[in-house]
Amino acid sequence: MSSSQALQTRLENATRKWWFFIIIVFIQFIPPYTSSPYDYSKMQEVVYTILGSAWVSQVKWVISAYPAFKLLAIFMLIGLLIGRNRWSRAFSIYAALLYCVLAVVQSVSQTERFGLGIVINNLLMFFIVALAWGLEAFVGKTDYERWTLSTLRLWVLPAAFLAFWYPLNWKTGAPDFNPVYIFTSVAGIAFCLITPVFLSLLILSWPRVNLVTLRVTSLVGFVIGWYNMPANFAFNVSHNWWNGILHLPLLLISLYGLVLGYRRQSLAES
Repeated sequence: MSSSQALQTRLENATRKWWFFIIIVFIQFIPPYTSSPYDYSKMQEVVYTILGSAWVSQVKWVISAYPAFKLLAIFMLIGLLIGRNRWSRAFSIYAALLYCVLAVVQSVSQTERFGLGIVINNLLMFFIVALAWGLEAFVGKTDYERWTLSTLRLWVLPAAFLAFWYPLNWKTGAPDFNPVYIFTSVAGIAFCLITPVFLSLLILSWPRVNLVTLRVTSLVGFVIGWYNMPANFAFNVSHNWWNGILHLPLLLISLYGLVLGYRRQSLAES
């Protein structure tokens, strides 16, 4: 067995262990860092303030780069559709690097109230996903040549496309199906909106897929998706409800990816 195969096997076994899930749960309880002290009883408020003011939505050069990240995503997806396994390593490297960027721009902010703020659990989870895609770039376990286009799985495609399009009017929170958003929205640099696309590719490739990448991405996606439900449907619902709908693909596709990632494969599927 080669070193890459041995590493893949060890990590597949590790992601089935009880302590792997305990680690993910433990990460959720790491408090955010701020350069100004805060009352730990108001930690949730601190988290929402940091995430609501994260660099991805506040730093001008990041905002101006939305179309560039969107076009890069489209370019990489087209490359994978055409090149399949010949393009898979480049695609996995792109995904790994993108998740590193997301870890920073979506977890860090600078506010008057708290100064420099970092939501550490977000940062760590995104980096873990980046490592999972880095593993796939190294071992090349996922087979993109033979996608399973069954009715049971095809639902992920329109759901992922809706998230990637992100047809939202930011000012009013209302639906806005302007086709320009396919190329200009924040989705190219937003974990909640790009992850359903990546997971859809893995789900269509299942069972010939890197189980570690599928499991880790799905688990973190489900956690982040779950966090978004009360954030959108319990607070200022009249403004946030459509944004909540657009985050449902992350929750549902991640849940489906988890089911497949831990499902025992039959001989016919292996």
